[in-house]
Amino acid sequence: MKVQLENIHSQNKRSFTLMFDPKLSDVFFWHFHPEYELVYIEAESGSRHVGDHISTFKNHNLVLIGSNIPHLNFDYGIKTSYRKVVVHFQKRFIEDHINELTELIDIKNLFEKSQHGLSFQGNLIKELGQKLFLLQNLNPLNQYLSLMEILNDLTKYPQIEWLHDQPVLHKYSHKEQDRLRSIYAFVDQYYERKISLSEIAEISNMSIEAFCRYFKKTTHQTFTQFLNSYRISQSKRHLIAGKSIGNACYASGFESLSYYHRVFKKITKESPSDFKKRHVNPH
Repeated sequence: MKVQLENIHSQNKRSFTLMFDPKLSDVFFWHFHPEYELVYIEAESGSRHVGDHISTFKNHNLVLIGSNIPHLNFDYGIKTSYRKVVVHFQKRFIEDHINELTELIDIKNLFEKSQHGLSFQGNLIKELGQKLFLLQNLNPLNQYLSLMEILNDLTKYPQIEWLHDQPVLHKYSHKEQDRLRSIYAFVDQYYERKISLSEIAEISNMSIEAFCRYFKKTTHQTFTQFLNSYRISQSKRHLIAGKSIGNACYASGFESLSYYHRVFKKITKESPSDFKKRHVNPH
C-alpha cells in the first residue's frame, strides 16, 4: 500500500496555503502537521478519521483540525465523484496575528477549540463550501479577506460537533509517526480478516507485550479498541450503501453478529438497525 508523508510549504511567506481538488482517494494518507487545517469535501459518503475519532459523513463534510492532530485524508477510499478544498493556516499566523488582535478574539477562540477537532453540521456548510471553492479565482489579498469572513461565519455557526471531549495534544516523533502510519495502513489493508496481536507487533518490530504498552501509551486506547472502532466505521459505510446488518458485520471483519451488535452500540450509542434507519431512506 502506498503511504506518503505530507510537507506543506508556504510560498512567499503567505499565512495560508490552498489546495483545490487534490485526488488522494487511493492513498492511505495518515499524517499530521503544525498547520491548522480547514477541509471541505462533497461526496456521496466517506470516512472522517481525526485523532481517535472515526465516523462516516454523507454528502458534505466541513472540518477544522487543530495543530498536529493526526488525521486521514477525507477522500480516502471514495469510489464515486467528489470535490475537495483544503486550507492550511500557518501556525505562526495564528500565534502572531490572530491571537494578538482583540478584534479577532472570536476567531482566536475558534482555533483554540479546533484542538478538539470541529465538524460543522447542517445544510449551511454547502454555502460555506462554495465560498471556499471561489477562493481559487481571487487574488491573494481577496483570498485573505474572504477567508477571514468565512472564519468569522464559523465562529457563529449553529451546529458544531466536537470530535474529542479533550484537546488533542500530539507530539509524536517522526519515528513514532512512521510506526503508527505502518500500523494504520496494515489495519486498513487487512481489517476484513482476523488480525492477531503477534502479526501487528511483528510489523512494529516489537514483542506483543511491548507493542500493547506502546500502542496504549501513544494512542490512549488498546489496539483492540482501535481495530473495533475502525471496523465499525467501515460497517457504517456498508449500512449506508444498503447492505444488510449481517453483511456489514462480516464485511467489516467481525466474526460474530452478537459481538458486532455489542461493539456497535458501545461505540455509537445506538444499534446497527437504528443507525441504518436514520441513514437509509429516512423519510
